[in-house]
Amino acid sequence: MLRPQPPSGGTPREPVPFAFLAEADRFRSNVTPPPRRRASFGEMAGRWLLGLTIVAGLIGALVLAMPALSTPADAPAQQSQASQGH
Repeated sequence: MLRPQPPSGGTPREPVPFAFLAEADRFRSNVTPPPRRRASFGEMAGRWLLGLTIVAGLIGALVLAMPALSTPADAPAQQSQASQGH
């Protein structure tokens, strides 16, 4: 294994702890994680309610903004006074 060279003009660097893990292709553990706790009915209902509230808020904002974003079809095109020579 090659030893890292100290930086020029400085103190020698210490070796990185657990360098063998960084050099490995991938780390394999023989310890299995504990099974995930299943969400309760109240947690699931709360998540659904939060999701529906967010979606309803976005749809409501879009519905309220539609009149402001649309231009009336019967309105004449606006021209500035500068384009008329005034």
